[in-house]
Amino acid sequence: MIRYKLKELMADKQFTDDSRVTMEIVSNATGIHRTTLSKIANVKGYKTSTDVLDRLCEYFDVDLSRLAEYVKIDEK
Repeated sequence: MIRYKLKELMADKQFTDDSRVTMEIVSNATGIHRTTLSKIANVKGYKTSTDVLDRLCEYFDVDLSRLAEYVKIDEK
């Protein structure tokens, strides 16, 4: 499963820029709807497009590996 690290990136940017970073700010800067950002941040296994990932990587100035990671899920 792919796990998105959007919340971590927002916290890092907030700390680095010393200013509040909200879903609305990210939404306005990237053109990604706030609902989509919320789902990326909170819904396990949420699927999104590469265009959305590209815009988030550009906004946070990070490689894809800082935004998303593969997590193996043990199926029982």
